[in-house]
Amino acid sequence: MKQEEITALLDDMSLEEKIGQLVQLSGEFFSANDISIGPIQKLGIDKKMVELAGSALNVVGAKETHDVQVRQMQKQPHHIPMLFMSDVIYGYKTILPIPLGLGASWDLEKVGEAFTNAADEASAAGNHVAFAPMVDVARDARWGRVLESPGEDPYLNSKFAEAMVKGLQKNLKEKQGQIACVKHFAAYGAVEGGKEYNSVDLSISNLYQNYLPPYKAAIEAGSNMVMTSLTTLNGVPVTASKELINDLLREKWGFNGVVISDYASIYELIKHGFATDETQAGKAALNAGVDIDMKSPCYSNGLKDLVSNGQLDEAKIDKAVLRILNLKNKMGLFEDPFYGASEIREKSSILTDSKRKLACQLAEESIVLLKNKDNVLPLSKEQKIALIGPYSNKNTLIGMWAIHGDPQDTVTISEGIKKYVPDLHVCKGTDLQRNREFLKGLGYLNEEGINKVVSSEEVELKNNYEAVEAAKKADVVLLALGEDTYEDGEAGSKTNLHLPKNQRQLIEQIAKVGKKIILILINGRPLVLSDIEDKVDAIVEAWFPGTEGGNAIANVLFGNYNPSGRLTMDFPYASGEEPLYYNHLSTGRPATNSQHIGRFVSKYIDCSGGALYPFGYGLSYSDIKYESIELSSSQITPKSRLEITVNLINESHWTTTETVQLYIHDEVASIAQPVKRLVDFQKVELKPNQRKKITFCLKPNKLLFYDNEGKEKIEPGYFDIMVGPNSRDVITKKIEYIE
Repeated sequence: MKQEEITALLDDMSLEEKIGQLVQLSGEFFSANDISIGPIQKLGIDKKMVELAGSALNVVGAKETHDVQVRQMQKQPHHIPMLFMSDVIYGYKTILPIPLGLGASWDLEKVGEAFTNAADEASAAGNHVAFAPMVDVARDARWGRVLESPGEDPYLNSKFAEAMVKGLQKNLKEKQGQIACVKHFAAYGAVEGGKEYNSVDLSISNLYQNYLPPYKAAIEAGSNMVMTSLTTLNGVPVTASKELINDLLREKWGFNGVVISDYASIYELIKHGFATDETQAGKAALNAGVDIDMKSPCYSNGLKDLVSNGQLDEAKIDKAVLRILNLKNKMGLFEDPFYGASEIREKSSILTDSKRKLACQLAEESIVLLKNKDNVLPLSKEQKIALIGPYSNKNTLIGMWAIHGDPQDTVTISEGIKKYVPDLHVCKGTDLQRNREFLKGLGYLNEEGINKVVSSEEVELKNNYEAVEAAKKADVVLLALGEDTYEDGEAGSKTNLHLPKNQRQLIEQIAKVGKKIILILINGRPLVLSDIEDKVDAIVEAWFPGTEGGNAIANVLFGNYNPSGRLTMDFPYASGEEPLYYNHLSTGRPATNSQHIGRFVSKYIDCSGGALYPFGYGLSYSDIKYESIELSSSQITPKSRLEITVNLINESHWTTTETVQLYIHDEVASIAQPVKRLVDFQKVELKPNQRKKITFCLKPNKLLFYDNEGKEKIEPGYFDIMVGPNSRDVITKKIEYIE
């Protein structure tokens, strides 16, 4: 439709129709020919508003979306098509590694391509909007939603935000893409104590420098939708923050797309103590600039009365509706309400060989080798291998938030390894979790469900015995351990980052046998490994690796892929260190290089502090040596650029991919700056015994910081330039910025 036709449509709509476009309801409201009474009563809205709803949440499948679209358009006075939205966070049916794992790949190109694949599958199934990418900067491993984030660094998250948005929206015109909905605006990853839905309190400088950049990068990449955070930021619920949504997002950043609340977050303005009732909550959110009310009665029940009694200008509703209509028009829904979806296309698009191949490649690249004592890896097919642990033959490798993925499509670890060692000995060893109270607290399992996943004492003893006997007969033991799927993701906050007690006991039992042990971790967050690190010979961090996880893990273990993953979150020595992140500020009494000695420096008295495995860390089967840095100049000005060259030498017979990382440190500034921060990186292939020069081009804008008014600043002075394989092991040179 032409713009004038959209405007004419808006002018002809009744107030109720307009409000309906601002309402999003979930699938159960549209699951029958007649509207289900139960959901209506539970949410407290009337049947008419359900018929006018402009979008649906989690209605997927070509047939399902087709049927709902037909029914709803028949009831809608102007036959306006619905938008179908869903969580397509790291895949639709072909599930990728969790985003924290994708971050560890540092491979922007492949991740963008993989999100294009996910968009193709989802669009074939009738979905229009993917609630992705989630680019919250995540600095606290206690927070369960670190699973959904690329990691702790604002620069790296910004690069992934750009790649993911462009990947999702690449083929919109061909009806094979998805509208990207970046989330959760803003600073959701800074919740206090790592506790889900908790408050966020940040200085303006910290907000602008460390938390806003990834959202801004997504907007600049063309994201058509933004989802608000469920939290307060500096005392104001984000869903009602005019300063953030209208003033910053729309006015300053120029975003003209659709803003949607998170699930029920408009209603939750009441629980925050920010609004007195549903009507006032709806007024606050709409005035702030929120266009769509996801799964709450506030817009549907309150906006009409607000207009009638003069508390709300209908023009504000018109602006929100126009943005939604423009988005539907951009997708061509007025001409094709089904967006090219069909059951035939759906069947031919999902889980194709090419999509599985890319998912496997990314899973390989996401795996981080944390330890490899005496080069115990890679394995040989001639070795006698025992695969032990609750994840040995388990197909739940896709993680909690792959809601449309099917574990039955997943390649297990045992299936992957048996392609190399057909007579592999496999045994469970122990349960994933034996703490019944903990499992009950997850909120997913009833007593009957817990009984299915927690073995009896007799069975547990039998599993332990079989594991020890299998280890005795093997040359090498693979221990596949980790977190339960439900321990991570939304509402998965926890204070204990260790493996469960029963899994740690299994490690101790196997260690007494005296065989080489390779620990394979399946998890969705950094874990505390300090108590088990010395009991194993190698540690393979595989995250929740997705549909092709078993194949990817096996390929790494047997040297068919030289591991190249690099951490994007620090792994702590102890849970009490959290939040832990590499780009922290220094203190007046740093642990090293302080004017004080002994006790009176910034440290813990019961822990060495810092990271066991730092940001950017990861081993390979190669030995890469970094030689000294060469600078094109010792100075940089507002109009100049600085070339930074480092020589790499591959002192091994392996071809490898090295992620070379560039950091800076502003020595003196009017706002204290981090001890180091990432400003660039390159993934470089090195052949056996190859020497290669890597050059970075540093522009002056890489040196800027934000003050406490949110303004960019670069001040004259000295900067440390650091290059290395991770944030800890760097070579340093000094430059001076001169205005």
